[in-house]
Amino acid sequence: MRRWRRSAVSDTPDSLTLAFAIFLFFAGALGGALNSVAGGGSFIAFPALLFTGVPPIPANATNTIALWTAAAASGGAYRKRLDVPRRVMMPLFAASLIGGLAGAFLLLKTPAHTFMRVLPWLTLGATLLFAFGRKLAGGRKSVIEHEASTAALAGTTLFQLCVAVYGGYFGGGMGIVMLAMLATLGMTDIHAMNALKSVLGFVINGVAVVTFIVAGAVYWKHGIVMIIGGIVGGYVGAHYALKMPQKWIRMFVVLVGASMTVYFFWKSY
Repeated sequence: MRRWRRSAVSDTPDSLTLAFAIFLFFAGALGGALNSVAGGGSFIAFPALLFTGVPPIPANATNTIALWTAAAASGGAYRKRLDVPRRVMMPLFAASLIGGLAGAFLLLKTPAHTFMRVLPWLTLGATLLFAFGRKLAGGRKSVIEHEASTAALAGTTLFQLCVAVYGGYFGGGMGIVMLAMLATLGMTDIHAMNALKSVLGFVINGVAVVTFIVAGAVYWKHGIVMIIGGIVGGYVGAHYALKMPQKWIRMFVVLVGASMTVYFFWKSY
């Protein structure tokens, strides 16, 4: 962690120009809005931070904090759609907490580029799972929305633990992966799925945020501007998404997932 901290605080930009501040605000707003509907906001916010001169590892940390606050805002807009039994919610919450912490520490020990070879396959699989989740569910009742067997709940919790480790480590496309998981578990209400995704994503990124702050890896001058934009975009995006037909939202999620998959294959191979 010490080695990462030294690299994180070196070469800090002396100042943030007004033009860059405006640019980061809108990048944060767009990223927050995208995360509130489908996921993938990191692929807007992270490159924006790099463009303004923030090194890669601090950019990843600063981006995580900005979109974490955006998740809180979008979760507030979806709060009326969240109706998950405590028996189901508590294991998923615990898995998100433990997995997010494990993923954040994993990032401190290994370079993020080692994951880039696997990432496009992960986003491809997640997009296909989301697109065909209803057929895979076979019309059965949702594990999340109804009483679940112990075995089904254990499997769901293990799946969420894996998603949380990935989210704490890198996080790009985590929303798509979670939506895919919920689809295969039988959930059909995209707004309820986004509500649960927002809560679990908030927990995962929250643990990572604490880790990054302790490691001294955050560029606060850039981050605060992006945090404000992320809050605005997260709430507004969720608010308007609730007014749209669910079919449109599903098509948008698939489009975002497909775009991310193509992008990662292009970057990695």
